[in-house]
Amino acid sequence: MISSRYALPVAVLLLIALIPTIIHNYISPVADDGKSVRLISPVLIGFSSEPFLRHNDRWVKTLFGSEDWIERIYKDPKGNELKVFAARSYDYKKLYHHPELALSHGIELIDVGGITIPGEPEIPVHLLRSASGDGSAAYVLLYEGEFIKDPVLHQFTESIKQMVSSRKVMTLFYISDTTSSADDEYSQSPSASILAAVIQSFIENKVINIED
Repeated sequence: MISSRYALPVAVLLLIALIPTIIHNYISPVADDGKSVRLISPVLIGFSSEPFLRHNDRWVKTLFGSEDWIERIYKDPKGNELKVFAARSYDYKKLYHHPELALSHGIELIDVGGITIPGEPEIPVHLLRSASGDGSAAYVLLYEGEFIKDPVLHQFTESIKQMVSSRKVMTLFYISDTTSSADDEYSQSPSASILAAVIQSFIENKVINIED
């Protein structure tokens, strides 16, 4: 039995502990920044695009917890193709936990680790190379205007903040090709250029046709 002199402090502590539960289970606030990956330009740095029709809304919702997504094939005049997928979700782990297993299904990829695409700002990229030697995949995570290098640490930090605040959306940008070589410098590749252009188009959040 709790002494009456401890009753008030204990009650206060219990109320504090209940705040996250009340916020997320009953109020469940989310912050909307007004952006959408659907506004990423279909024409970028000389590449035009068309929708990739392999996946559907239900599949993306299940795998990535996203209702705002695109999947396109960008082609240059020479016929080179790059597949781009972008999605936004409040479930961070669904975005960063091996997206290649879903988006490059059936292709054996080797995790190369982190590299950087030069620019203002620099873009930290998680790079994977095809085990066959031909092809690559890469992805970038963007949250509140900042690129995320360590998504696990980021989620841990944000989960503490979001105990008493609104959930905020994270954006995944994923690009893959079947022709690049492991000998190529990725940061200088067409894939890196399109990836950077896609991200910039999203940040600007308006459709701009950029021609060479």
